[in-house]
Amino acid sequence: MTREYPDEPAGEFPSPPDTVTDGEGREIRYRTGSDDDTEALVEMYLDFEAEDRAQGIPPVREGPIRDWLDVLLSDDCLNVVALHDDEPVGHATLVRDEDGSYELAIFVVRPYQGAGIGTELLEHLLGYAQDEGVERVWLTVERWNDPAIAVYKKVGFEMTSTESFELEMAIRLE
Repeated sequence: MTREYPDEPAGEFPSPPDTVTDGEGREIRYRTGSDDDTEALVEMYLDFEAEDRAQGIPPVREGPIRDWLDVLLSDDCLNVVALHDDEPVGHATLVRDEDGSYELAIFVVRPYQGAGIGTELLEHLLGYAQDEGVERVWLTVERWNDPAIAVYKKVGFEMTSTESFELEMAIRLE
């Protein structure tokens, strides 16, 4: 499948590590993720709200969550974790695909949604990707997920396909 990307690259994004005060006045630390984060992320995803799961991810049970994180936290993927009081409250990842572009997935736990953490997490992941020479990023989002679509558009993603119940969006970084 040939995926479309915007002609013009997006602007510069901030790189982790960084600390930002969210809309609720909480200090949120953004840093690159690694397999050292596995246990804390397993706990975060075990507590994830069912209605916040999309397209079958994150998995529901511990074993599948661990298997999924083994892939995401491998050297082939880029990860940024958002922490509040040293506990993960968000996680964003870029997974390399066959054509050298990267698929994005992002998760923020319910009590931290709506405070700007998702936007910051996304921007820091894209900044990390720029630092690593990533050129093209794409994602799919359920067409009724208006808050997520608004965040993606805000940071520069553009619609590239509206053919199914999921929308495809993409951004060019370089």
